[in-house]
Amino acid sequence: MSRRRFIEGSGAVGLSTALGSATPALAQPDRAEAASQRESAALGALGGNFNQLLANVHVRELQLGRTDWVRGFFPMPDAAQGVLASNANIRMIANLDARGYRIILNLKFPYNQSVFPAPDTAEMETVLARVDQVLAEVLDHVDILVIGNEPFIESRPEDRGDPLNVFYETVARHVIAYRAAHCGAGCRTRLYMGALNRLDLPDRQTAATERWMTFVRQTPEIDGVDIHPHVPSPDAVQPFLDYILPRLRAGQTFLVTEFSLVWYWKAHLQDQIPAKFADDYGLSRDSRVWQVILEATHRPFPQEEWDAFLSASPWYESQKSFLGDQMRRFRGTGRLAVATCDYRQGLPMSQNFAADKPPWVLNCVFAPYTVRPWSDGTTGRGHAWLDDFRALQRGGRG
Repeated sequence: MSRRRFIEGSGAVGLSTALGSATPALAQPDRAEAASQRESAALGALGGNFNQLLANVHVRELQLGRTDWVRGFFPMPDAAQGVLASNANIRMIANLDARGYRIILNLKFPYNQSVFPAPDTAEMETVLARVDQVLAEVLDHVDILVIGNEPFIESRPEDRGDPLNVFYETVARHVIAYRAAHCGAGCRTRLYMGALNRLDLPDRQTAATERWMTFVRQTPEIDGVDIHPHVPSPDAVQPFLDYILPRLRAGQTFLVTEFSLVWYWKAHLQDQIPAKFADDYGLSRDSRVWQVILEATHRPFPQEEWDAFLSASPWYESQKSFLGDQMRRFRGTGRLAVATCDYRQGLPMSQNFAADKPPWVLNCVFAPYTVRPWSDGTTGRGHAWLDDFRALQRGGRG
């Protein structure tokens, strides 16, 4: 029985309303034993990704998916806004930890509009001071800390060479030193670097990504690398693995904290909707896929209508096994630590939906912004994902 399930049955202290009411605390297991159990449980795990919306975690949804793992990212500018311990996402990390969930947190450094700070400057000292604030709150509360989120997207194109590498290497060395000084040899928090995007495109495999992987491989305190295969076809995931695996040292593993067919879905937003679905639900046969999704974001559908729409769409139905197919691919390497997929639609996914908006709403296990709650009060589901997600938990297929 996992630590999470044991605690869920017995209660935990100080949890938020979303997670349930407070009950007496439990004695914690031996730290070294708990760390060993967590490490062995990680290999090949599948969890839920919440991006910047960790505060939106609902424990009932985690229970329905039978997952032990939760992933989010923290935008580092948020560390400058008030007392960090009162930040809703940081509080949720503490609450999930108290429940015994396993947690991955990526540190997001958005430099799309500005140059990376150079080492030994006042600007870099400000960055590192913010890093220290976050580390003080999350070390030993998260199982995995990823230094970076999507560095080759969250930067200016002209900086995606030495300036990017030097910045992230500086931050990584600082995090390593901080962990050694403040968390000690028994610290449960493992360190990864991440995440790499669009390695399916040859022009994204650059001298900078090579240097990134060299730093990962040559730094003993780094356990591996994170990748984000958001791709236009299932086979486009393989180049990510072909790139990173030969560049990891023996014993290192990889994370997949985001993966999806979002660019494949987007290519079908202008398709006409299935004629039968149009007839069954009183819509014009000339309606487009994006228009139906827009309607669902304004007036969430009953579950059967959302399922009917997507199951009748060949472009979607033909790919509904994507989750299981990719988990088999990842696990087949023997080097996957944890993968996490979009678990719950967030408001930014659904706002102002249009024909040119990436349809992240189609990726999620739970779909509160396009599907009505069920009669039992639980959240509406994304079509086809929950059954596979549950089956892919430890001991399941894949």
